[in-house]
Amino acid sequence: MKKQDVLQVGSNEMELVDFRIFKKDGDKVYEGIYGVNVVKVREIIKIPNITEIPNVPDFVEGIFDLRGVVIPVINLAKWMGIKVPEDIDIKPRVLIAEFNSMLIGFIVHEAKRIRRISWKDIESGSFSMGNGVLDKAQITGVTKIENDEVLLILDLETIMEELGIYQPNIDLEDNLIEQLGGSALVVDDSSTARKLMKDALAKMGMKPIEAKDGISALEKLEELYNVYGEDVKKELKIIISDVEMPQMDGFHFAAKLKEDERFADIPLIFNSSISDHFSEMRGKEAGGEAYLTKFDAPEFYSEIARVVKSHINGKKEA
Repeated sequence: MKKQDVLQVGSNEMELVDFRIFKKDGDKVYEGIYGVNVVKVREIIKIPNITEIPNVPDFVEGIFDLRGVVIPVINLAKWMGIKVPEDIDIKPRVLIAEFNSMLIGFIVHEAKRIRRISWKDIESGSFSMGNGVLDKAQITGVTKIENDEVLLILDLETIMEELGIYQPNIDLEDNLIEQLGGSALVVDDSSTARKLMKDALAKMGMKPIEAKDGISALEKLEELYNVYGEDVKKELKIIISDVEMPQMDGFHFAAKLKEDERFADIPLIFNSSISDHFSEMRGKEAGGEAYLTKFDAPEFYSEIARVVKSHINGKKEA
């Protein structure tokens, strides 16, 4: 991979696959502009031969075989409740995306281009759409593009949850969960993900502190320092950060964290739905001591315990 093609760790940028969904409302046709993180997209293909399967939601078109891997196919327009115009020439494509180490195909009306966008230009998706097409929980962020148009970044993982493909839980036998004490900073724009981690950390005897993105996480750290001073390193045992977040992503947050000598020694791990090897490498370059894929309960508990204990033992040896 050429150096100029690689997003630098801490650059606070992401690349999106820009795709379109056309909608008919009365006599008018509207072009919806959407995006998904390029690292989640394996490839884009023409519509394959799809085999229908019974007893599934109507937005599930069926399954197909991609080089020996059976992949479910989701019709995004149907999932969003969009009436598709019949009188325009649509050349649909299938985005093959990977979430939590699973492949799933999404039918879109047009795959347009790759866009590089700064996270600071992406606003939170926590607003009311007002048109009944999308629920705010299905949008992770919005950003303006050329001609004052708006691109919506979809949370395609919510589809996997609806289908029961991705059902995170924190269940583990109590005798297998180590008790650590202290506090843990949880940084994630998803309230669902934060709740999962908070519940898991509470089971480990830790006090979870929430932040919805990198900026609010830095603010929380300042608040903790005002309370604990230099002892913040003893109180705050670990920081757990998502990667994809509006305003400031996890890698940029990590860069800011490691630049500040007050917090640089506090161990950081990434916990993300992005499961590609490149992102894992970027996480290590950013100073992460582990890179977890959401949400494997045994791995979460064991890695939190390993990193915290390693940090404590390292301090004692020092």
